[in-house]
Amino acid sequence: MCRHEDLIVDRLELIDPGANDALLQTVVEDIAHVSPETTVNVTRIALDDWWDFELVYEALHGFARSQHFDQERNDYLVHITTGTHVAQICMFLLTESRHLPGRLLQLSPPQRPKSRGAPGAFSVIDLDLSRYDRLASRFAAEQADSRAFLKRGIDTRSAHFNALIDRIEQVAIASREPMLLTGPTGAGKSLLAERIYQLKRQRGQLEGPFVPVNCATLRGDAAMSTLFGHVKGAYTGALSDRAGLLRAANQGMLFLDEIGELGADEQAMLLGAIERKRFMPVGSDTERESDFQLLAGTNRNLGRAVHEGRFRGDLLARINLWSFALPGLAQRREDIGPNLDFELSEWAGRSGQRVSMTDAARARFMRFATAPQARWLGNFRDFSAAITRMATLAKLGRIGVEQVEDEISRLRRQWQQPDGAVADLRALLGPERFAALDRFDRAQLTDVVAVCRSSASLSAAGRVLFAVSRQKKRSSNDADRLRKYLTRFGLEWSALRD
Repeated sequence: MCRHEDLIVDRLELIDPGANDALLQTVVEDIAHVSPETTVNVTRIALDDWWDFELVYEALHGFARSQHFDQERNDYLVHITTGTHVAQICMFLLTESRHLPGRLLQLSPPQRPKSRGAPGAFSVIDLDLSRYDRLASRFAAEQADSRAFLKRGIDTRSAHFNALIDRIEQVAIASREPMLLTGPTGAGKSLLAERIYQLKRQRGQLEGPFVPVNCATLRGDAAMSTLFGHVKGAYTGALSDRAGLLRAANQGMLFLDEIGELGADEQAMLLGAIERKRFMPVGSDTERESDFQLLAGTNRNLGRAVHEGRFRGDLLARINLWSFALPGLAQRREDIGPNLDFELSEWAGRSGQRVSMTDAARARFMRFATAPQARWLGNFRDFSAAITRMATLAKLGRIGVEQVEDEISRLRRQWQQPDGAVADLRALLGPERFAALDRFDRAQLTDVVAVCRSSASLSAAGRVLFAVSRQKKRSSNDADRLRKYLTRFGLEWSALRD
């Protein structure tokens, strides 16, 4: 290394295993002879076994941490030609992780026997992949494939949603920490959770199964048993041991949808299982282990639930490290066209029949579906059901204007049904405040809340609600009018968006 005229080594940090002091002294003297300008600093690292990966990595990692690197003034090379293979691997890993912020230096002896006394050859290898155009483009394409996989191949146009998927892809590949998916019912949380699992499984990051459970279906004593298992005789009817879903998800992914519906006891047990990977089945004196990655989903505001005492703050802090809010269909109207094509393709796959839309039918449906008045209360569930109905009734494989008009009428009737919207208002205000409203105010506020839910901003909601009266004024401030109206009932825009 020190005999190449085109490789000047100013300082050599030499790691000595302490096995042969005479050899060390010879090496230091030889370097001084062939390269007087090289300063040699010796660090002794004496290990019992230089083939023990854990010992070697820990020792070399400590060496790297002890160094002071000045990358502005110095160029660092990491010599990996000597040492055991384990030491070479560890040096490579520490360089790749930038604990050793340099490039690899690989030496090789002379190829011709007659050149035995020559210094041989050296190669400098930069592990920064961004410096290699072909590799960088390859990994960029791989990232694009991963993002497309999470989006089920749909060429979405919403800049906000695409940026959200980019971040989810990045976190999913890099982290095994819990992830929280929030958003309204039908926004696609369950489908996205399964896609995240499949992506990690393809990358070899998970070996176990995908175990989904809707926490809203867990009630009473059965909830603890379903999640954490029980032993025989734990309670009446427990005729045999039950492993539980947490153990079933070992080495895989557990998806707790509607996690906000869990009871207080289940929340406490879950927190311990996330942090320690251990939990106690019902009726057992022995803990069980399960190493799973948690994905949680909810359509509720868990922060508000914590404030109201319905959800543990420490559990929320643990699962909220990575939180992603999925927008509803009404906030992604530019994606309705691509999703229309996707749903028609899915229908063809399920039924074995290809169905298309006439140009007039597609134009009519798109005008309706993307208009501010289209509420899409069930989000993609409503949308998928609408396409399925139209495809089923299509004549000769073509959806015409007739089928579209029938479906538009059906959706309008469905969205005018008060039950779901009224229940939403009751949950938003609470039973006491809801009961204190006059029926007139209740009906009006229900419609206002529904419009706010389906609008991207306060101003957009105001334009829909005051569309008639604003045309009679030279200037208007719809956002301010709506804000004052909501304030009358103790509501804020941010609460409606949550």
